Amino acid sequence: MRYTLRQLEIFVAIARTGNVSRAAEVVALSQSAASTALAELERQFDCQLFDRNGKLLKLNALGKTLLPIASSLLTQAGEIEQLLAGKSALGDLSVGATLTIGNYLAIMIISEFMQNHLDCHIALQVKNTQAILQQVAGYELDLGLIEGSCHHPELQAETWIEDELVVFCAPSHPLATLSAVTVDELLAATWILREQGSGTRETFDQALRHHLPELKIRLELEHTEAIKRAVESGLGIGCISRLAVRDAFKRGSLVEIKTPMLDLRRQFMFVWHKNRYQTPAMIAFLDYCRTLTANLKRSDEILLTATINPPV
Repeated sequence: MRYTLRQLEIFVAIARTGNVSRAAEVVALSQSAASTALAELERQFDCQLFDRNGKLLKLNALGKTLLPIASSLLTQAGEIEQLLAGKSALGDLSVGATLTIGNYLAIMIISEFMQNHLDCHIALQVKNTQAILQQVAGYELDLGLIEGSCHHPELQAETWIEDELVVFCAPSHPLATLSAVTVDELLAATWILREQGSGTRETFDQALRHHLPELKIRLELEHTEAIKRAVESGLGIGCISRLAVRDAFKRGSLVEIKTPMLDLRRQFMFVWHKNRYQTPAMIAFLDYCRTLTANLKRSDEILLTATINPPV
């Protein structure tokens, strides 16, 4: 062959970082060595894989076509290396989870999965929906677990389990004692919400799409635990996944506000790149997640086997 796996590894690193110096750090080479390897790959085939703009490199059409093929080939080469070394055929897995899933489900799921697959290493990143989708689309993650919609043309999405948001307040809040509230009462209240770009905020905005300009939003926070504490302190009312507040409801530190007029349902979903090779680890992990929720209707019915303290 006229190319090497090392050349493809450097190409993929540059494609993901958009910069030779950062890519060189990823593959543990000097900047000049990484630049030379890319130049040699392009020279061998008399082609150009990137559009140059100073130090920034952007994939051109040929580079975009090559990236998924090269990524898959490198993944399979890694599997061969692990197999020949006598290690687990599952290999490694990089997973991205949105904040509700990441903080309340993914850690437990990954922990149990790895107990059954001791040689499998999983790297987890927890970010909002848009960030996870971008990383999956850019081949930085093998798999995404998201709580928002996915409209990216290069990504495959599969429904996992239904989730539901719930409006809540502190026990001392005036709305806490009402059996149900009106839309006008919700519009008169002060809100503590997730940030734009999160799946939770997307679902909330869709449910109140006809009244968004009238909402009194006091705080926008990235973490559900921070929202819960702000609401507990009396700063306003909130709306996050029922999964995230079920323990607080049991303790009585937070109270559900009944909103039958709002559709706050959504789906947790798996997403992966349509062109990504599905490794044994990815297949096994997806099957485990599906089995875990096979007979359940909603995310808050999932029983956690370990206590997890999400970050604030």
